Amino acid sequence: MTGGASKDGPAADSGLRNTAVLVGFTAATNLADGVMKMALPLLAARLTGSPAQVTAVSLTLTLPWLLVALHIGVLVDRFDRRGLLWIANGMRLAAMGWLTFSVLTDGITLGRLLAAGVVLGVADVVASTSASALVPAAVPPAGRERANAWMVGAETVGQEFAGPFVGGLLLAAGTGLALGLISASYAVAALALLLLVGRFRPTGPAAGTAPVPVNSRIAEGLRFLWRDPLLRTLSLIVAVLSAVWGAWLAVMPLYARQAMDLGPQQYGILLSALGIGGLTGAVTVTWVNRLLGARRAMLADLIGTTAMVALPALTTSIWAVAAGAFLGGMGGTLWSVNARTLTQRRVPDEMLGRYGAAARLFNFGAMPLGAALVGLLAELGGIRAAFGMFALVTAATPVLFVRSVGRSALETR
Repeated sequence: MTGGASKDGPAADSGLRNTAVLVGFTAATNLADGVMKMALPLLAARLTGSPAQVTAVSLTLTLPWLLVALHIGVLVDRFDRRGLLWIANGMRLAAMGWLTFSVLTDGITLGRLLAAGVVLGVADVVASTSASALVPAAVPPAGRERANAWMVGAETVGQEFAGPFVGGLLLAAGTGLALGLISASYAVAALALLLLVGRFRPTGPAAGTAPVPVNSRIAEGLRFLWRDPLLRTLSLIVAVLSAVWGAWLAVMPLYARQAMDLGPQQYGILLSALGIGGLTGAVTVTWVNRLLGARRAMLADLIGTTAMVALPALTTSIWAVAAGAFLGGMGGTLWSVNARTLTQRRVPDEMLGRYGAAARLFNFGAMPLGAALVGLLAELGGIRAAFGMFALVTAATPVLFVRSVGRSALETR
């Protein structure tokens, strides 16, 4: 028995139950994350007028992906993955409980927000890496595409729709209430994990084997990614796509105000198109895969992302730019679901944590680089020219994908 599953994987009945638990866990934690990622910077803005200090609070939530993700990947490949999810939610509860107590007593300080942000950021890395690596042991192969689609859909709804909306309402009602309900969501999610059926400790080294140093285990994960031509190609493409997304998100607020002359309500419509596209992709991915196949579905993401970044270079029409955002959001979900399913099928159980952490390093590491580069290009040649440059780079990714990813590479084995 490896990874807590039998040779044929989890039974169908337990797979359905585990899928429901994992989707519920994902929904609850991502709703809380969506509220929290809105609440912490707003709380910081109440304490200081310094953009650098407010940005620093936001940075604490994402910087751990660059600093500790590879080391956490080693932990995920060594310890029980459900146990790590409990630890992650325990960290979240401790941080939110401390902030809630501060609100009710002597008040929140910027230092406390920064410290809580670091804990929450590290917990997010642990939870995301563990949950993705846990799926193969919890869900049989036939149900993984559906499980991944529902989990990505839950992430989209929590992070891009319900979280910010609920966060605004809760903060208006009271800071203590907002923080308390975030804590309650994390607690409910942790309790839901008790309903998972199976054992979720990854395959470990044989008894008596000498322990492998952490850095060597990290190197094993990086080498595995780089030596697999398909995974290497997909990771390089993801780095380009992530840079494009970082650029779009960084410069679009300024472009919408200056070039498109959008007010807050119209800009909200534009951003909603991105989230609606993502949710549409989650709902339709199974149907799209049956109609087009996984390879063409992922190719559609590359075309959609190209449209997302090219249309602002060509027009200031809100409907055209919103249509591009919809295509980018939908394509991003199609890619995410198929990439997760491919990873869970292709990567050995004992390597899932390290591979997942290495792959996410390409993703999260490229986003700030894209944001910095688009700012430089916009300063030199204007925002529309910067969008045009990114569109040209993105337009090359379908060519690379078609040349490197064969028709049978993404088929179920």
